[in-house]
Amino acid sequence: MKKIKIIEMGGTISAEGLNRLDRQDYTSGIYNGNVFLDDLPEIREIAEVDFFSFTNVSSTELNQTHWLKLRSLIVYFLNKQNYDGIVITHGTSTLEETAYFLHLTLPSNLPVVLVGAQRPYTALSSDAHLNLIQAIKVASSDLSKDLGVLVSLNNEIYCAREVTKSHTYQVQAFNSSEFGFLGTVEPDNTIQYYLKPLRQHTMKSDFSNLNITELPNVAIIYSHAGAKGDLINYIVESNNYHGIVIAGTGAGLMSPDEKAALINAVNSGIFVVRSSHVGNGRVTETNNFKSTHFISSDNLSPQKARILLMVSLLKYQNPRKIQTIFYSH
Repeated sequence: MKKIKIIEMGGTISAEGLNRLDRQDYTSGIYNGNVFLDDLPEIREIAEVDFFSFTNVSSTELNQTHWLKLRSLIVYFLNKQNYDGIVITHGTSTLEETAYFLHLTLPSNLPVVLVGAQRPYTALSSDAHLNLIQAIKVASSDLSKDLGVLVSLNNEIYCAREVTKSHTYQVQAFNSSEFGFLGTVEPDNTIQYYLKPLRQHTMKSDFSNLNITELPNVAIIYSHAGAKGDLINYIVESNNYHGIVIAGTGAGLMSPDEKAALINAVNSGIFVVRSSHVGNGRVTETNNFKSTHFISSDNLSPQKARILLMVSLLKYQNPRKIQTIFYSH
C-alpha cells in the first residue's frame, strides 16, 4: 500500500456552510484530516495516508511565500520521509497557479496531485468527498509518475500547465480548453491515462534544481477597448516590478497607448510578455512587435505566463532566451 502525504491548504473542500444548501457564504478551513478519515473510511482502503495542516484559508489569500514554503515541504516529504506521493487540498480560485508553479520547479517525478471542491464539505451533493478520494487514488497510482503536477477534480485528471477554472460554481468547473484532460478516474476504480505532457516540467524543467528563496514581482495588465497606458507607467515608476504580462485582446494585441507604455517599460529594464485573454490559441511573434523585445506567451493564459516569467527571471535576463523557455515549458 502506497504512503501518501496530504497537505491541507483550506479552500471549499474544507469548508462549512451556513446550512446544507449554502454554496456561496461558507467558511473555508473548518474541516481537516481527522474529520476526513472519520467520515471517509474508504481512504484507508486506498493508501496509508496522514495529513499535514499547512494553512487553512481561501486560495485568494495565497501568495508566493506560500508557494515557496509548499515547494520545500513537498521536497522534504518525498525525499526525506519517503512518501510515494503528495495530495494537496486547495481552494479552486488559484489552484491552477499553485499547480503550475510546482509543475515548473519540483525536482521529483513522483505524483503530486492538487484537489479542490466547488461545493463545501457540508453541502448536499458536495463534490469534496469523492474528489478527495479520487485524488488519493491518482497519487497512489504508478501510472501518475513522470507526468508532472496533476489536478484531479470531477473524475478528470489534468496537467497543471493547461488546466484552468472556467466556471464560478458548477462542479465541472475545470478544463484544459483545446487540449482536454490527461486521464480519468473510472467507476471500476482504475486510473486511465490517454495523454502525456510534452512540455518540460518537474525534473526536466530548467528550474527544478534552483534554490528559490524569493520570486521577482510580475504584474498583469488587462487590455480592453480604449485602454490607456497610465497603469503600465505607474508600474514602471513604482520600481517594484521586474515584469509585466499584458492580457491582450485577440492574438496578444493592445491599444496604441498601451504599446507605447510597454515599449517604455522594456527600455526601463522591465520584461514584457504578450498574452491573450481570449482563452484559446497561441500568441505568436509577429512583424508588428519584432523591434519591441516583447516575449510571446505561446498558449499560456496570462496567469500562467506570469508564473513562467517569474521563474525564468531567476535564471535568465535575455528576452530571446526567455522566449525559448516559453516555447519549451
